Amino acid sequence: MGYVLRVRFASFFTGAAIASAAGLYFLQKDYKNAHQAISEQMNSLYQTLDGRVTALENLKKAEPPKPVDAAE
Repeated sequence: MGYVLRVRFASFFTGAAIASAAGLYFLQKDYKNAHQAISEQMNSLYQTLDGRVTALENLKKAEPPKPVDAAE
């Protein structure tokens, strides 16, 4: 009975180790894909924001300064 129990325990722990390794692999892969997607979204946002800031800076350069009237 002891030999059969040891074989069953060894089989169980081997299966658990393989399942854990496979699970960690898939989680790592999912994490990598999610990180890449978020990075692409942020780069797109930064490019859009940079374009808007550049446009505003160009508008400010194009406008002549307004004279300030002295208070009477």
